Amino acid sequence: MKLEGRAAIVTGAARGIGKAVSLAFVREGAGVALIDLEKKRLDSLQSEIRKKGGKALAVACDISKASEVKQMVEQAHKAFGRIDILVNNAGIIRRGTIETVTEEEWDQVIGVNLKGPFNCCKAVVEIMKNQGYGKIVNVSSVAGKTGDITSAPGYGPSKAGMDALTKTLARHLALYGINVNGVAPHAIETEMSAEWPPEKKKAVIDAIPLKRLGKPEEVAEAILFLVSDSAAFITGEIIDVNGGFLMD
Repeated sequence: MKLEGRAAIVTGAARGIGKAVSLAFVREGAGVALIDLEKKRLDSLQSEIRKKGGKALAVACDISKASEVKQMVEQAHKAFGRIDILVNNAGIIRRGTIETVTEEEWDQVIGVNLKGPFNCCKAVVEIMKNQGYGKIVNVSSVAGKTGDITSAPGYGPSKAGMDALTKTLARHLALYGINVNGVAPHAIETEMSAEWPPEKKKAVIDAIPLKRLGKPEEVAEAILFLVSDSAAFITGEIIDVNGGFLMD
């Protein structure tokens, strides 16, 4: 198994991409700290994993709060004895325009989507440095590269900031054996895309060369590659997982 003996933290693990990533990691032998605010869903996923013989720890945590993140990482480190992998997947979106978005909504999106990954990276980096090993993957979005007209201003900038954080940390941490990469999905079958009206879904699919939506498991496989030893010479990269919508 690709991740035998490794320990991972996955934020936004209760559903969608985060859940798919967590299950893929467990399948490959890793112990996983499942992080989210949805405690009921987390407990259900933890139970599912443990019944199959996997190692999982469910921790409710608001990643926009540094104090909660610090406690969460300490709990995960105590449970597994090490932290090898961090996947910053948790994110939120708000709808609207520059005229209608509120300061509170802006702060919420930046707080979760950009400050949250910063908090998590800051909390694990000393552990990874001491190990001489670490893999960090930030789940961004095509909106971070192209801008976004489907959400309120804040989402696209938060993901562009995440891309810059990924490249900055890749440069800062390479000397310590820590790889930092990202994935930029687009149009994935999640609860969010399930809310789209039929005309929007059709328009989105029509713009994708592969003519379908992606699956959370397909994003998970890209992340699994990045945290595996097969990607040991890759750092500072943002991999598009978008069916050809953006080719850069």
